[in-house]
Amino acid sequence: MLLGFGPAIVLILLWQLLTTLAASPFFPSPSRIIVRLYELWFSGPMTSLFATDLVWSDVIPSMSRALAGWLLAVVIGIAVGSVAGQWSRAAAFIDPPVNFMRSLPKPALVPIFLIILGGTDWMRLAFIVFGCIWPVLLNTMQGVRSVDRTYRETAKAFHIPLWRTFLQVILPAASPKIVAGMRVSLSLALILMVLSEWMLASNGLGFFLLESQRRFKIVDLWAAIMLLGLIGFLINVLFLACEKRLLRWHRGLTLQS
Repeated sequence: MLLGFGPAIVLILLWQLLTTLAASPFFPSPSRIIVRLYELWFSGPMTSLFATDLVWSDVIPSMSRALAGWLLAVVIGIAVGSVAGQWSRAAAFIDPPVNFMRSLPKPALVPIFLIILGGTDWMRLAFIVFGCIWPVLLNTMQGVRSVDRTYRETAKAFHIPLWRTFLQVILPAASPKIVAGMRVSLSLALILMVLSEWMLASNGLGFFLLESQRRFKIVDLWAAIMLLGLIGFLINVLFLACEKRLLRWHRGLTLQS
């Protein structure tokens, strides 16, 4: 466990040494950034679990947008991807627009979302959903298509209804690929959340980043970046723990084969 953190510790020590020697106002040392991070977000009273007001005004709204957008993208992606993976006729209609829209650069679409939905939270939510949906949809489609025909034919031979076959046979068999798509889109959700909060926002970590840059609060800027990195790391650890538990049966099958 400690060996896994070895490279990170070496990198931080090197970073500390170089920034101390350089003494540049634009590249503060990690120790200074950590202290500022603590002052900004974790120096509150014990009654609020040491969270400051900035946690409620910036971190919670940002994470709510990112997770809500990601969850909505997962639901839509699994639904549409399942239909496209199960029926080739549906895939013929879904494939072309999906391949076109997923290739669009997401930052270029921010003005379009602003024109349609204005600078509201609905715009930010829709933007995150739009960016996160493609990995889930494509992985679900591939996962459903790659399910062994024996499973489908066995279910058909036993006259199991299609909806039950889908829920109890096809989706579980495709779940490793679906979960892989969910994991990719989760990191995308954080990126898109920050990007969406750069436009006409009044709170959120993206807004905090932009304001720190405009006011030349360089240490605050680095502290927000470090906080985003920590949040991303913790979310990834939690997701991996859930994945390990939910797909334990799949690893067992893989080892047996």
